[in-house]
Amino acid sequence: MQNRQQPGRRTLLGAAALGTGAAVFGGAGQASARQLGGAQAQARVSRDGGVPQELPVPLVVGHRGASGHRPEHTFGSYELALAMGADVIEAGDLVPTKDGHLICRHENDISATTDVADHPEFADRKTTKTVDGKKITGWFTEDFTLAEIKTLRAKERIPDIRQHNTLYDGVWQIPTFEEVLKWARKKERERGAPVWLHIETKHPTYFRKLGLDLEERVAKLLHRYGRNKKNSPNFLQSFEPSSIQRLGRLGLDCPKVVLLDEPSVRPADFVEAGDPRTTADLLKPEGLKWIAGFAQGIGPWLPQIIAQDKDGKLGRPTTLVRDAHAAGLAVQPYTVRNENSFLPLDFRVGKNPGDYGNSLAYFKALFATGIDGLFSDDPDTALLAAEEFRKR
Repeated sequence: MQNRQQPGRRTLLGAAALGTGAAVFGGAGQASARQLGGAQAQARVSRDGGVPQELPVPLVVGHRGASGHRPEHTFGSYELALAMGADVIEAGDLVPTKDGHLICRHENDISATTDVADHPEFADRKTTKTVDGKKITGWFTEDFTLAEIKTLRAKERIPDIRQHNTLYDGVWQIPTFEEVLKWARKKERERGAPVWLHIETKHPTYFRKLGLDLEERVAKLLHRYGRNKKNSPNFLQSFEPSSIQRLGRLGLDCPKVVLLDEPSVRPADFVEAGDPRTTADLLKPEGLKWIAGFAQGIGPWLPQIIAQDKDGKLGRPTTLVRDAHAAGLAVQPYTVRNENSFLPLDFRVGKNPGDYGNSLAYFKALFATGIDGLFSDDPDTALLAAEEFRKR
């Protein structure tokens, strides 16, 4: 997942928007588990159902696989995340093709993640659309059949920062969601253990208006592969709360997570329904209580866990973890990356945006707030940091 923040751009969140926690970090990466308040630590232990007992806490989600090391949403990225030991693989930002197949792409605009621009036969498909209020020019999955998508190859989305990943441009096709489910089943047989997936519906209101409903297609496949039950090894996630509710009504009992954008943003389904609430409303205790009526967790943006100060340095933890746990919700924020571009200023090392900063310390600062897990492009680093904080 990704909110409306562009890579390298920071929106400074003040304490007034989110509330402030009692603990203060003395410096970059200095937080430890001992700094958690007793009530916050207890809430983490006593929450109900947010993280299945089979998984460690805090858990690590391989964001689009191991996308810090391979082009995102490819079997190369998924395989590497599994090999690194990621507890859950986000192998499903799901968007549809013109003929109704679900494929795994970060967005329906595939300009940056495929070689579509190099295919002259598709030059006339380039167009401008408005998706969730944002005008975008590019090539869109809903204008291609699956057979046409399969002629494309994946490439690195941010080559200026991850030049090393361009080595793998063109190696892998675009996976379908059903191919991912078959892959997970195969790996489970080989490993003798479940392969946990995090599955996101992307822009469901937008696609529903095109007659390409996502939830029904997701439910059909999860029922077919026996992944619809409460103990099935997958999470369902969406930035649109109504999509999570819809998935529940379709008989999917596995854990569900509502993703949270920047505070000022209204979810697309709220806009469509005329609901005036923004993400800021959902971050409040009453909003969290409402979410707990149909979901087991939230996926907030990192600054909603620890705000950044006016200089872009790490500030104080907010009360969100405590408030969410009090509502019975697990907390899995997104997305931690190793590169300087994505780190608070006081965790950066040198001036090259693509170089690794002190991400290990940033991971530990986040885990010290009592979160139940997080999404990372670099599951190997995340797992190393998580070991110090694991309760099971």
